[in-house]
Amino acid sequence: MPAKKKKTACHKRSSQGFSPRQIGIKSVATGDLFANPHNPRMLFDREPLNVLKASIEKVGVLVPLTVYFDSKKNRFIILDGQRRWLCAQELNLEDVPVNQVAEPTVVQNIVTMFQIHKLREDWELMPTALKLELLMKELKEKHVKTLATLTGLDQAVVQRCKKLLSYPKKYQDMMLDADPDKRVKADFFIELYAVRNDRFVNSFQWYTKDTFTRAMLKRYEEGGLRSVTAFRLVKQYINNARDANKKVEISKRLRKFTESSDIPIDYLQIASASTAVEISAMGKQIGKLVDDIESLNIDDCIGEDAFWKSLEALLGTIRKKLREAGRRPAK
Repeated sequence: MPAKKKKTACHKRSSQGFSPRQIGIKSVATGDLFANPHNPRMLFDREPLNVLKASIEKVGVLVPLTVYFDSKKNRFIILDGQRRWLCAQELNLEDVPVNQVAEPTVVQNIVTMFQIHKLREDWELMPTALKLELLMKELKEKHVKTLATLTGLDQAVVQRCKKLLSYPKKYQDMMLDADPDKRVKADFFIELYAVRNDRFVNSFQWYTKDTFTRAMLKRYEEGGLRSVTAFRLVKQYINNARDANKKVEISKRLRKFTESSDIPIDYLQIASASTAVEISAMGKQIGKLVDDIESLNIDDCIGEDAFWKSLEALLGTIRKKLREAGRRPAK
């Protein structure tokens, strides 16, 4: 009997052992606290900050910040509560309540940040991706399931982060703009990814990822995309053309679509390619139907008049279509 395979160390990892030890609750001068350089959250939009600030002005900081003391820099670093700290600074609060924990390693720091926040809804994904990248380098770990276990993120979120990390820095910076009105949403780049990295598309002689990305950004900024999910339709048209061996035609159409933001997405739809895909799918359905009919037990169908009438109608339609195609029905 063959021996069972041992799981590799990377698949055994969990967030246990990455949490710093608790020290206790105390008050610390607001000016003695500093932002965490490993905080996956880098963007703090003004409107939600104002709401929190108004609350703190009325009742104070009710939930203690989580901090640790950096022995090298001789200062307190925030693990959780940077927004509360920013508001306390603006309100000129002398001190804030904190829950101090032991000084963490770099890996403990990043993992703890993820575990504390669990990717709150108002987080932007690109800053999270950058910290995930640092964690991957520190641990030499790329396995999605393991990273999800360590950070508390969904596997789908880890996958999305890895897609964002595939983009050059200039595009990542667009997702990090401090002005929310100028910031390009991560969803745009995530939806674009499937087309941008399609092997079939990358085989076109004229195509470069950078040219295509800049063109789609222009189209997006000018309102030429009703939704970033429109790239799913673009991908479908490309897949249809590939399956129908229409490489030359779809290459020409995609090039025109890239070069002119006035050309609609439907221009990429090659009618014959779409028909070929539909016929292929129908052929599979017919094959299954033939198998199902052949396996019928006739005795079980006696008295099922509606079924036999449907079968007769189907036979009539098939004979009609065969005649239109110049084919003789098999006897």
